[in-house]
Amino acid sequence: MAFPRPARRSLQARLALGYAAGIYAAGVLVLVVVAVPLASVDAGSPKGGPPSGVTTGEGPGVGLARLLTGSVAALVVLVPVALALGWFVAGRFLRPLRSITATARSISAGDLHRRLDLGEPTDELRRLGHTLDDLFGRLQASFDAQRHFVANASHELRTPLAGLRTLLEVALADPAADAETLRSACQEALALGGHQERLVQALLALATSERGVTCRESVDLARVAEGVLASRRDHAADKGIDLAERLAPAVTAGDPGLLESLVANLVDNAVRHNRTDGHVQVTTRASETEAILTVTNTGPVIPGDQVERLFQPFQRLAPGRDGRRDGYGIGLAIVNAVAQAHHAALTTTARPEGGLSITVRFARDGS
Repeated sequence: MAFPRPARRSLQARLALGYAAGIYAAGVLVLVVVAVPLASVDAGSPKGGPPSGVTTGEGPGVGLARLLTGSVAALVVLVPVALALGWFVAGRFLRPLRSITATARSISAGDLHRRLDLGEPTDELRRLGHTLDDLFGRLQASFDAQRHFVANASHELRTPLAGLRTLLEVALADPAADAETLRSACQEALALGGHQERLVQALLALATSERGVTCRESVDLARVAEGVLASRRDHAADKGIDLAERLAPAVTAGDPGLLESLVANLVDNAVRHNRTDGHVQVTTRASETEAILTVTNTGPVIPGDQVERLFQPFQRLAPGRDGRRDGYGIGLAIVNAVAQAHHAALTTTARPEGGLSITVRFARDGS
């Protein structure tokens, strides 16, 4: 037969019992310290002699028996006094904690702009409040970033759909459309569908990268870079861009798929945002504690204050002379997500002559 578990006492009740126990223990200690020496004095008094006691000037002294009886009575009275005092002290101690709980509950209900603001003096509870304020700030920034991301993703996905719908409506509304016109409309529709498919694949890659590392294996960045470069050489040659490599073994521990995605997006970004007769240099090397990957490319001059922005989703360089923007603005966001998942240090430098130099430093043991 299962008995119901007793309800747990509140923290204030447990603290009050603890404080009361401490006060009561102090009272017992005082009694022991006072009564034991008196008992020794009483035991050493000669028979027939004057009884030991505590004199108060005139009149008879207080005997040991009466002293012990009074002390026991005082200890009995001390029980409710200690409990009441412990309850009061515990309540005063927990008052900031109740304020933290109430405010945190209000913030969790949706008021992310609110903060605890416990102020001074700084103690353990107020340090907890400051830590929670920092946490709420990061949560607010994260939610704002997610809302911004959803809005941008919706816009990016809606644009090719709107273009596809317009294309089909125009083709169907033309009574003089012949087979060649319809064929051309179908080809443009396929191109828009391919654009949308690649965008969805990029979004899935970003979501996978932000999910984190699900498995860790020994990975040589040099072999990963070699495979990525081999699959991109023809495309780079068509654009008149030279792919150069200087690959030394650089072994780290991580997710092979995510690391390949990082290298591929770095190379694709370097090729896409380049110039005719430009070049891309991929370097891997290892130190005692790190495996280092560097991708350097020529290209347009990028202001230094714009570099960090490029690692946010849907952030692109300024449009070219034809008014078009290359890519989806997700490649470097994937690189940033994979680097964070592997606790890698990501360093980006805008080259004065144009282009970027991006270095990713992985721990050799993957930690």
